[in-house]
Parts: sequence; C-alpha cells; structure tokens
Amino acid sequence: MTINKTEPPLCPGPNLNTRKPSFSLPPGATDSHAHVFGPRAQHGYADDRQYTPPPVFLKDYLAMHDAVGFTRGVVVQSGVHGTNNSVIVDAIAQSHGRLRGIALLREDVTDAELDALDKAGVRGFRANLVAKVGVQFDAAKKLAARVARLGWHAQFLLDIENFPDFDRIAAEFPTEMVIDHMGRPDPAQGVHAPGFQALIRALQSGRVWTKLSAPYRTSRTPIPYDDLTPFAQTLVAAAPDRLVFGTDWPHVMMQSDSEMPNTGALVEQLAVWVPDASTRKKILVDSPARLYRF
Repeated sequence: MTINKTEPPLCPGPNLNTRKPSFSLPPGATDSHAHVFGPRAQHGYADDRQYTPPPVFLKDYLAMHDAVGFTRGVVVQSGVHGTNNSVIVDAIAQSHGRLRGIALLREDVTDAELDALDKAGVRGFRANLVAKVGVQFDAAKKLAARVARLGWHAQFLLDIENFPDFDRIAAEFPTEMVIDHMGRPDPAQGVHAPGFQALIRALQSGRVWTKLSAPYRTSRTPIPYDDLTPFAQTLVAAAPDRLVFGTDWPHVMMQSDSEMPNTGALVEQLAVWVPDASTRKKILVDSPARLYRF
C-alpha cells in the first residue's frame, strides 16, 4: 500500500517589484544573508523540510540585487535541500564571483568534502537551533574544530535570550561565530535583556559577528518593524566593526497574516539603523569582504 505524505506548506513568493532605496549602496555592497532554491528535479527536496519554497530561483535573486544595488551576496543553504549543498555551489559558480555560501553539513562530512566546498566558495556552516535544522550545538562545536583550518566560521540561528552567558560560550568556541538576525531579540524584553547584552559583549570580544537582518522574525509591529530599531541601533553603537547586513530574501515562512516585505524597503531601514554613510559602508562592504573573503 502506498502512503502519500502531506507536502509541507508552500511559502508565498517575494515581492518581485523591488523598490530602489532612497540612498545609493556603495560599490561592493553585500547582501550577507539570503536563500536560493533549485529545481526539485535537479537538486531534490529534503523529506523532513519544514516548507516548500516559492518558485523563485537564482535569476530572481540577482535581479533583486540589481534593483537595489548589491554587487555581492551570501547564499545560506536552507533545510529545503537538506545537506545536498549542490544548489548553493551551483549558484556560486553561476554568479561569476558575486556570491559566497554557507553550507548545511552532516556530522560525518569528510575532509575531502569540506575542501571541495571551500574551493567552491563556501565560507562556513549553519546550525539552526530554532527549527533544529543542521547540526546542533555540541556537534557544531566539534565540526567547528575541524573547519578552523579552512578559516570558516559557524553560523547560528538562535534565540539569544536562551543564552544569557553567550559571551562565555563564544570565548570557548573553536572558530568565530556569526549570529543570524541580531539574535532574534525579544522586543518585550528590551535591549538590556541578559542575552542581548551577552551578545554585545561577545561582539566586542572580536570572536563574534551578527547580521542586521530579518526584523520581522520577532517584531510585533508591521513594516517597518519599529520595535526592532532600538536593537539594531544599539548594536551599531556598540560594535559597528562586527556587523553585516542581510535581506533574508525571499522571506520564507512569513506568518500567514504578515505582509510580505518589499526587499527595497528592508534595505531602506539601514538609513534609520545606520544613518552614518561611512558606518554603512563598513557594514555593507568592508566587514563582509573580510568575513566571506571576497
């Protein structure tokens, strides 16, 4: 007897009518967090994925770049394709130097596979501690010790208030760490919450980076997500040299009652979060060039 598994829900697609921000992005501006998907017939979908992606592909992502003014980007492997990283490897190869990647890895990945990914333009691996996708913390620490020789970092999606001693954790970690989406701060707890303050200390230690990205993941207000502005501004004031910016395109798994953001409007938030143009250049160009080795 054949059992038909229910397909995970289809995510709505992004707004492809990307609005150009009011300010010009500097040459070399980098979108440091986005997801790309490949045709299912070519790259396959993971059986345990949480969602089915919208029908958008690399060409749509690069079209958004052109509209906004990005010249570089970082594609983060999603759970849609699991640990089959061919989709980001192909995207990097087709981008003619515009892209770098962050992989999802198995615990038993071989050194030869790691070397091949590094040569292809991968610069780290991701552990999603929120959705439990990819290696989890203890396995990630062991894996980080193995990839340190490549100059990679470990990227974490986590809720920072679950880690009030995060600065101590970071100090003992084998590689630098990158924390997605400002640590997904809780607006109700404010910028003085223990976890967020630990993140700031970790950034100031020079061992950690975080991404100014995806305010809608924890915001309780509609676009432009004003309740996340104090968190972004606090990070910029405390550690401007340890920040990068990401669009989180194509904004998958938005709640059904949420308005799909225009990616240009998200970039526009940088004028509020980072009003100083020289600091914006640091976040958009200089820091990602170091972190991802462009």
